[in-house]
Amino acid sequence: MKASETNFLKFLQGTKQFIIPIYQRKYSWTIDQCKQLWNDVVRASLDDEVKGHFVGSIVYIEKGLYQISAVPQLLVIDGQQRMTTLTLLLLALGREIKVTDQDVDITNKKIKNYYLVNNDEENELYHKLLLTQTDKETLISLINDEELPNEYSPRVHNNFQFFLNQIKKSGINLNSLYRGLSKLIVVDISLDRDHDNPQLIFESLNSTGLDLSQADLIRNYVLMKLEPKEQEVLYKNYWHPMEKGFSNLNETAIFDRFMRDYLTLKTGKIPNIRNVYADFKDYVNQKSEISIESILKEIYQYSKYFVHLAFQNEKDEEINEVLKDINSLKVDVSYPFLLEMYDDYTKNKIEKVEFISILKLVESYVFRRAICGVPTNSLNKTFATLGKEINKENYLESVKAVFAVKDSYRRFPSNEEFIRELKVKDVYNFRNRNYLLRKLENYQRKEIVNIESYTIEHIMPQNENLSVEWQNDLGESWKDIQNTYLHTLGNLTLTRYNSELSDKPFREKRDMDGGFADSPLRLNRGLGKLNEWNEQEIINRAKKLADQAVLVWGYPDISEDDLKKYKKKPKGNEGTEYSIKDFPELSGAMLSLFEVIRKRICNLDSSVREEFKKLYIAYKTTTNFVDIVPQKSRLRLSLNMSFNEILDPNGICKDVTNLGRWGNGDVEFGIESEDDIEYAMILIKQSFEKHREEE
Repeated sequence: MKASETNFLKFLQGTKQFIIPIYQRKYSWTIDQCKQLWNDVVRASLDDEVKGHFVGSIVYIEKGLYQISAVPQLLVIDGQQRMTTLTLLLLALGREIKVTDQDVDITNKKIKNYYLVNNDEENELYHKLLLTQTDKETLISLINDEELPNEYSPRVHNNFQFFLNQIKKSGINLNSLYRGLSKLIVVDISLDRDHDNPQLIFESLNSTGLDLSQADLIRNYVLMKLEPKEQEVLYKNYWHPMEKGFSNLNETAIFDRFMRDYLTLKTGKIPNIRNVYADFKDYVNQKSEISIESILKEIYQYSKYFVHLAFQNEKDEEINEVLKDINSLKVDVSYPFLLEMYDDYTKNKIEKVEFISILKLVESYVFRRAICGVPTNSLNKTFATLGKEINKENYLESVKAVFAVKDSYRRFPSNEEFIRELKVKDVYNFRNRNYLLRKLENYQRKEIVNIESYTIEHIMPQNENLSVEWQNDLGESWKDIQNTYLHTLGNLTLTRYNSELSDKPFREKRDMDGGFADSPLRLNRGLGKLNEWNEQEIINRAKKLADQAVLVWGYPDISEDDLKKYKKKPKGNEGTEYSIKDFPELSGAMLSLFEVIRKRICNLDSSVREEFKKLYIAYKTTTNFVDIVPQKSRLRLSLNMSFNEILDPNGICKDVTNLGRWGNGDVEFGIESEDDIEYAMILIKQSFEKHREEE
């Protein structure tokens, strides 16, 4: 590597050509960055004290691009943005000099011949700077003073116009402006392809991560080390089509998400979204026996699956409808698993009907867990490894079994749990309420109802001051009934007559034009036959809809015999089942105390699971958060926390670090009566929240 400080205009002089490789991102400087450069040049031009102004470095490969050429062709790997912008400023200055009466030290022709073109050359060698794609044709048209191509680069054209306008409206002396440009200094860094590592140098120059996206870094890494002709082939066959699929990577965050999911699928580990490039390099280095073309070809293939998942543009309408439903739930953590399923479907390892069944299982799994309040923070890990648990010789049955055998915080909620939670959940304030009502309304319906044109109606009104008619229908406990059932599934429906229905008595809502009896919606079936709306009718309707929901969001239908093939055989004493009968200390007062505390713990959240172990009773969410050891005169509780984490104002907790006690964690305390329970729950909740939030 050779590096030297040099005057920018002198750097451009002489016969040479700077080529922006096809893998580099397009010209991307905005008007704001052009303003900054303009202000720097003007400041240098007006201040005689300024002898030079540094504008950055230009890094290029000195040889190895083309061996046979009269014009040295230099492959620019860093600095194209400032080179292009200064070229546009020089071009604008030359244009203005051409039409001005000012006495300027340089002519338009000399600016062009010295800094913009190789005057003695023809065709592409004529131009000193060759950009990529539409940038290239646009710059050539401007330099040749020709009409812009049909597909031109707005950035190149607009920034050139900006400089023209600035020169005109600022009234700056053109000779001063030229002198300002003459003060610009760059660091000229030339690399030897045979001895230097351009990629390593490129990374160190962009180590802040501010200039280049993860997509830019990955593209450069994949293509930079190849010969130019191979670069062009791979770029055109794979990278450019992938860019088009991602809307030309205008939103690079989408590409970063894809690459994270691709690497998760391939490695089983979930990269940090900000560290995708580094993880990609590690992955490629581990696959040294596979060619870059093979890797890039596979990435392109998986990117098409990802685009189908993210943008729901699958040509098969049946598949696309399920993808829309999955995306309504905003569960992109399932993508690594779905990418693998998509690839297997594309390669005919599974039939279309099986693929759709798997997609619907994913949808049901995610939705049931949302209804049942199962913590979502472990879902990314669950889906990251799901594909490796499947026996692809018996594909669909295996997927069903893998879902069905999951337990605790990874569980697929059973029909009983799903129905129980759905009937009592505050659906009105549920993020996916529209999705829920849409799926219920359109279940097995060929004429699909667009519920977005409907509003949600509370059959029993929200008004805290219910009318006498409503109070009579609901009975003496009307306030409690309203508080309990107002936002639940049994009391919600859809209508286009929300304002007309308002807080009217039930019979008026039923019989008016557009009322429940007049509604074409299936959700309103049965309401037209009721004479009153009360607690029992709300319960009845909730049960009916919940029973239907079990069919909409199905549980894996696999027999117990088939399921046994996939259950892990217990080791040692793991298969032994214990119960409350195995704890003789739990009798009399201790049993009563235990029943109270166990109920309070289990009511913390529907994700809490109670397991009787040989020596203690465990309560789990993502893992054990509290264990209870029954003793003769008290219950000893162990919290799965470090002692320095617990907030214990009353100072009842004991540090049992490294003491080898039964139970999990370093925090221990005891309770002897029901008077101790309230404070105990304050401590237990800390451990529960810690483990519920764990990734």
